[in-house]
Amino acid sequence: MHNAPPVNYPVGRSRFQTRVQGALWLLGAATVAGWSWQVDVLGWRQGVAAMAVVGAGLLAVYGWWKTPATALRWDGQQWFWTGSDVDCTVRVSVHIDLQHHLLLCLRPDAGRSLWCWAERASQPALWRNLRRAVYSPARPQDETNSALGSEP
Repeated sequence: MHNAPPVNYPVGRSRFQTRVQGALWLLGAATVAGWSWQVDVLGWRQGVAAMAVVGAGLLAVYGWWKTPATALRWDGQQWFWTGSDVDCTVRVSVHIDLQHHLLLCLRPDAGRSLWCWAERASQPALWRNLRRAVYSPARPQDETNSALGSEP
């Protein structure tokens, strides 16, 4: 059995994530608008709900704006998260698999976990290699050598 092939895959601003967040924001805005339309007199509760919807939208836009253009790199043994100002090893786990979109959790050795979406549309030619890599755990070099029948 062989390790997954090396792959370098771009992650960052996801169109899928933007669409999902936009749809959820529109649903929240429509809910608050419908509630406000049904009441006889607008009160402080509707104002707070409207401010919450606007605040959630602003936070989503800010998060999108601050998302760096980075890449995940698999060298056959470990994962690296690389970008203009970051280069570190990470452990990668899949939390949602929608076939053409993967929600990944990146856990660096130090610091907090990072979440990102990987999309097939970013690099269609490398998509299958990325999927193989995230689902095939790395095997230690000693185990690889013994599986091939050679002595370390």
